[in-house]
Amino acid sequence: MKKVILGLAVLSTVIMQAQTRIIAHRGYWQTQPPTTENSLKALENAQKLKIYGAEFDVRMTKDGVLVINHDEHHAKMEISETDFKELRKVKLSNGENFPTLKDYLKKGKKDSSLKLIVEIKPDKTKEKEDELTAKTVRMIKDMKLESQSEFISFSLNICKEIKKLEPSFKVQYLKGELSPQQIKEEGLDGIDYHYSIFQKNPGWIAEATALGLITNAWTVNDIAVYEELKKQNIGFITTNIPDQLKDK
Repeated sequence: MKKVILGLAVLSTVIMQAQTRIIAHRGYWQTQPPTTENSLKALENAQKLKIYGAEFDVRMTKDGVLVINHDEHHAKMEISETDFKELRKVKLSNGENFPTLKDYLKKGKKDSSLKLIVEIKPDKTKEKEDELTAKTVRMIKDMKLESQSEFISFSLNICKEIKKLEPSFKVQYLKGELSPQQIKEEGLDGIDYHYSIFQKNPGWIAEATALGLITNAWTVNDIAVYEELKKQNIGFITTNIPDQLKDK
């Protein structure tokens, strides 16, 4: 009887590991009524969904403040060339204040079950990228959010810098031009590529899995595409419709 119970436990673990888990892209913001991507409300919505994680974008202002915004500009101001005191004068479209990374992490810490998927955006120089990366890693450590945070970036330099600063952090590359073997050789933990990359390279999910790498696809907003990737046992999906995919 004990062997049967043990066997069922092992099988359950294998099934759980094989399940494709859902990450809300810039939070869950396509609600009714809709809110704003990368807002604290979008993060709160993701927390209520009970999914794996919420992704968000980190940039640095001219005076070194870490803020949450996908685009290079907030209103008509270029974030990297503008001081925070000027940027915060313009609220988000849902009426919230322009969020800092600290604001976002404080909100994220209220629900430890939701992973914080930290996308550090590329900057204009290696020096700026290294500063942005070091400040982000330091803040996450200072707030004791190491176990709740995972990292992604389109910049290979940023990815490698994160691993240099904290080898235990999970880091995935976003750009899509490197094979799973190359990612393994770079010392990173996974591939987080646009779903079209996996369609063009149908063996990459299986290859990455065999190498012990994390696999994720963005931004999957089509149920048919989701099902196609799920059949290939992809580990994670990043989506704007987490409410629709979480129970599929």
